[in-house]
Amino acid sequence: MKKTIITLMMILAFTSTVVFAQGSKETAEESKVITMATNAEWPPLEFVDQDGNVTGFEMELLQKFSEVSDYTFTPINIAWDGIFAGLANGAYDGIASGVSVTEERKSAMEFTTPFLLVTQSIIVPTATGFEAAKIDELSSKKVGVQIGTTGDLMLQDSGYDVIIKSYDSIALAVEDLLNGNLDAVVTDSVVAGEYVLGNDAFKGKLKVTGTSEENVEPIAMAFPKGDTMHVEIVNNALKALEENGTMDELKAKWGIL
Repeated sequence: MKKTIITLMMILAFTSTVVFAQGSKETAEESKVITMATNAEWPPLEFVDQDGNVTGFEMELLQKFSEVSDYTFTPINIAWDGIFAGLANGAYDGIASGVSVTEERKSAMEFTTPFLLVTQSIIVPTATGFEAAKIDELSSKKVGVQIGTTGDLMLQDSGYDVIIKSYDSIALAVEDLLNGNLDAVVTDSVVAGEYVLGNDAFKGKLKVTGTSEENVEPIAMAFPKGDTMHVEIVNNALKALEENGTMDELKAKWGIL
């Protein structure tokens, strides 16, 4: 009898475990909320407005995804440093933060269809008279970048004698540039355009003098390696927004050419 009871308890425990595991799997598959990490330091792609709201081109793009799919896309504002580690650890479903598609990153994560093409641009203060049309003209100069970005990596791999100063955000780099502590800042072309042309606080104080046109970078959203389900969901949403004209409207609204 005792043996029978023990056996029955083992069967019940095993059954409960299977049911729980199946329930967890179904919950994960049926979840309609997709969390997307973003570093809101990249206007006009993503930034925090005067009211404290995270907004920008990619943030509105996520809203439009929610409208044309059966899923709700929810952004989470976090620091750039560690954003890829968080993706690998399952802290969120994906990343929507001006992520450049590189061969190194492709080996570690999945990317959606690219929706922007950018280059690395050089920003300088207008007051100094210094101009650099190409990256090699930054040799011996103090150049600000956001740590861990493709601009940072490009300068490190350039082979030129550039004095690289890394910052937690591109805004801090631009601030140091205006304070006279840097000769230039290197960042994505769409971000450079926003600081020079789209931000009233910097008009007349900054200018873009050059762009690394040989390094054209596609921008996409990133998901963990092997997560083709979320990639397909986003790709279908991107296709729908391209076909109904919404993508062009958003790019025009945020001054993205």
